[in-house]
Amino acid sequence: MKKITSETLRQTYLKFFESKGHKIIPSASLIPENDPTVLFTTAGMHPLVPYLLGERHPEGTRLTDVQKCVRTGDIEEVGDSSHLTFFEMLGNWSLGDYFKKEMIPWSFEFLTSPDYLGIAVEDIAVTCFAGDNDCPKDEESAKLWRECGILPQNIYFLPKSGNWWGPAGTTGPCGPDTEMHIIRNHAEADKLGEYDFDNAAGGTFLEIWNDVFMQYNKNAEGKYEPLKQKNVDTGMGLERTLCILNGKTSVYETDIFENAMKEIEALTGHKYGESEEVSKAFRVVLDHVRTATFMLGDVKGIVPSNTDQGYILRRIIRRAVRFGRNLGLPQGALSKVASNFINKYAEVYPELIRNANKIYEELEKEENKFSKTLQQGIREFEKVAASLANGALIDGVTAFHLYDTYGFPVEITVEMAAEKGLKVDVNGYEKAYAEHQEKSRAGSEQKFACGLADHKEETTRLHTATHLLHAALKKVCSPDIEQKGSNITEERLRFDFNFSRKLTPEEVAEVEKLVNEQIKLNVPVVMKEMPLAEAKEQGFTGLFESKYGEKVKTYSVGEFSKEICGGPHAEFTGELGTFKIAKQENVSAGVKRIKAVLIKG
Repeated sequence: MKKITSETLRQTYLKFFESKGHKIIPSASLIPENDPTVLFTTAGMHPLVPYLLGERHPEGTRLTDVQKCVRTGDIEEVGDSSHLTFFEMLGNWSLGDYFKKEMIPWSFEFLTSPDYLGIAVEDIAVTCFAGDNDCPKDEESAKLWRECGILPQNIYFLPKSGNWWGPAGTTGPCGPDTEMHIIRNHAEADKLGEYDFDNAAGGTFLEIWNDVFMQYNKNAEGKYEPLKQKNVDTGMGLERTLCILNGKTSVYETDIFENAMKEIEALTGHKYGESEEVSKAFRVVLDHVRTATFMLGDVKGIVPSNTDQGYILRRIIRRAVRFGRNLGLPQGALSKVASNFINKYAEVYPELIRNANKIYEELEKEENKFSKTLQQGIREFEKVAASLANGALIDGVTAFHLYDTYGFPVEITVEMAAEKGLKVDVNGYEKAYAEHQEKSRAGSEQKFACGLADHKEETTRLHTATHLLHAALKKVCSPDIEQKGSNITEERLRFDFNFSRKLTPEEVAEVEKLVNEQIKLNVPVVMKEMPLAEAKEQGFTGLFESKYGEKVKTYSVGEFSKEICGGPHAEFTGELGTFKIAKQENVSAGVKRIKAVLIKG
């Protein structure tokens, strides 16, 4: 097994798949373009959903990349040796091109060849789908692994809960997957039968890679039908793989975190590993500052707020502040820690360098704001404690209020309560927390209930109208206006853009007039594929820094609107109906939102 740096692992993976005919595409933004179900890009496949569903990708049918991802479902778990909120996913895709007989041998080659990862064959275990009443056992994958050289006793079968991907919703593309694991305890592994993988003792296996074979479509009746376009979607977590290859016990002990960890040690006088409490605080600060750095440095401009992505960003910054204070991290130190990540990723993600000042300013601003809130929280706790007799119980709703309003995790409330001879209703807190999560989830589902990915006619028309709105805003308000986000349902479009104030009534009327003029002219919406450089030369707009590959799809409405986009669109503007701005809103400092509708008839 090769010891390897993060930079080398990225390049080794991309160059390997480039040698297999794949085009290297850049990482997309952390904010999904059209995924209606999540606030952040949580997997490498998210930006490619339209192409997995059949849309033609400008770079072809074989793609590979390193995708920035954020998962926030277990923020409170961050602090152990493995959980991360931000991570990088190495991936490659076949969009209706190759399938199992190509992918499995390639996976084996990359894992075992001394030119790549150099893992011993006998140290690799794989799992395959066991089959059920819906779909047959995946004997094909198991056979291919045996032919490559994987020992038969190291091939295991799992049900859908273990070796099946999708669909993303209740219907859609899905299929079996095969997972690759490093065997850490051969004596334990040797006891297992082919269906006993889940019965292994903890630490026996460590997953390193996953190949998903999308070969079915689950229909509205719940039946699994063969897909016309079979896809391959793979994912290898960079941090975990780096940890395994270098024989580390924690992802935080890899080169990714090395310089930032030294910075915290210098600032606090503590050493990572001196105690579990100290190590946990280090890990929380390292993870959360890295995640905040990437969110703030994203091309779509996330900033701390009380809603959506901004709320998550605020939450992780504040958690970093709390645990930093436990280490004695001085006020304003988060920016110093962040500078190490900006320098570490400068060549891979140059947007961090371009947005460095913003990253530092927002971290310092949020840290200063929360420091005041933290003091208020302590005062609020003291009030609660003073009103209770010795041995009394702080109810769960109050404990959650301290967390939700002042950022106090329940364990701190429990500690402070114990010092005063009080107890905390932790079960009541968890119930209040769960109710809050359910409300937040429901709110998110309502906001993102029907995104562009559904490709319905009404949604497609509104997507086309968004292009016209964007162009009109540039003409009426400022040529510097850029899209900062969008969400399109069957009923309305929502468009976020950079602007310092709301539009005046006269500006609103002029924007509507320009859009409706283009609709009345019934202009054709023309799609052309061309190199990115050529699109830029011709004046097509887009987030050039990270979203697109070397070849792109462009959509133009005469000379009025020229954008790089993945589709879908109406064929003629006359299909749209009458455009009407329904509402204006503030999103955050310098970002405004317009909601608009199309009236038919």
